[in-house]
Amino acid sequence: MQLTAKLTTLLPLQTGTGKNGPWKKQDIIVETEGQYPKKICISIWGDKINTDQLQPGNNLNISFDLESREYNGRWYTDVKAWKIESADKPAIDKAPDDSIYMDEKNTGDTSAVNDDLPF
Repeated sequence: MQLTAKLTTLLPLQTGTGKNGPWKKQDIIVETEGQYPKKICISIWGDKINTDQLQPGNNLNISFDLESREYNGRWYTDVKAWKIESADKPAIDKAPDDSIYMDEKNTGDTSAVNDDLPF
């Protein structure tokens, strides 16, 4: 799933050591746009934490998974981000390389023209 939202709050970084070694988790609060904005707590684990992007006020494109689990008859849901990109920076489109379309107009070389074409 994907979501674009503004980062409103950066919660304290959580760290620890488990059976698989050290871990770190960053929870963030984002707010959606629209007539009825919603606040969502999203967890970011391990090397996916990029402190340069995680500045309050930044708009983010967040790819995430939802996971629910039951414990003692109650259900708990996690929102885990697996990719976060800045939504504020416009994508830079590379212009097509015109060098592959060389002909007599831009090279002055008439030998590059294929005269076998019917048009």
